[in-house]
Amino acid sequence: MQCYSFIKTMMILFNFLIFLCGVALLAVGIWVSVDGPSFLKIFGPLSSSAMQFVNVGYFLIAAGAVLFALGFLGCYGAHTENKCALMMFFFILLIIFIAEVAAAVVALVYTPVAEHYLTLLAVQTIKKDYGSQKDFTQVWNSTMEGLKCCGFNNYTDFEESPYFTDNKVFPPFCCFDDVNGTEPCTKKRAEDKPVQGCFKQLLSDIRTNAITVGGVAAGIGGLELAAMIVSMYLYCNLK
Repeated sequence: MQCYSFIKTMMILFNFLIFLCGVALLAVGIWVSVDGPSFLKIFGPLSSSAMQFVNVGYFLIAAGAVLFALGFLGCYGAHTENKCALMMFFFILLIIFIAEVAAAVVALVYTPVAEHYLTLLAVQTIKKDYGSQKDFTQVWNSTMEGLKCCGFNNYTDFEESPYFTDNKVFPPFCCFDDVNGTEPCTKKRAEDKPVQGCFKQLLSDIRTNAITVGGVAAGIGGLELAAMIVSMYLYCNLK
């Protein structure tokens, strides 16, 4: 009985922390959606790199909502000893865990295919929106300035873009020796001293920190498994 009470208390505390994390993510997600430029200024090139591939605001809102619901169900189920809430908590966490494992397997097996389609999507978007969409252009400028890179692959990504069509030059970040834009970044200058694409630079940074990323992912997976085991233990020991 004492063990049960201890586990129940830990379950409530753990899910209360999840609940608070969900509230925090919801708040940040709403902030990013409403005022993206200030988010970029505070968090710099890493946040702008992420915003190229996902809508960070909506992603954080969705993640926050899931954590909010999980935390509430876990706290409520453990505190009131409600079997329905505990079972819902278990199944939601199980679905999330299976989805994470599936995503990891797909990412490992189909990495070249994913990179190919991501490249096509990013380059087409640059050619369509860079120079005409203010927020999109600002995101890319912040990324290129912070990571010291040019485009998704290289300077050629900006050919046919509104920026190139209007100015007949490439962004200053694409000329290695002229990031301040004192001289026009012409095609010849961009070819003479090519700057690495941002995707390769981002992948390099991720691989450099692969152990940290893997450790965090393993830790999250372990916590999810522990939470599922505890919720099922409480469920099975309820009258």
